[in-house]
Amino acid sequence: MAKNKSLLGETWDFLKVRKAWWLTPIIVMLILVGALIIFGQSSAVSPFVYALF
Repeated sequence: MAKNKSLLGETWDFLKVRKAWWLTPIIVMLILVGALIIFGQSSAVSPFVYALF
């Protein structure tokens, strides 16, 4: 019976087995840009996010 893993666990296993460490900076940047978009839409942090650009 297969274990149910999260997306993060599956990605980590993929990176370990395939030795695709070059994907790590791409994944980190995608997560950071996604968080920036979420926080920049409608929150108290949005004026500070807009000041960055």
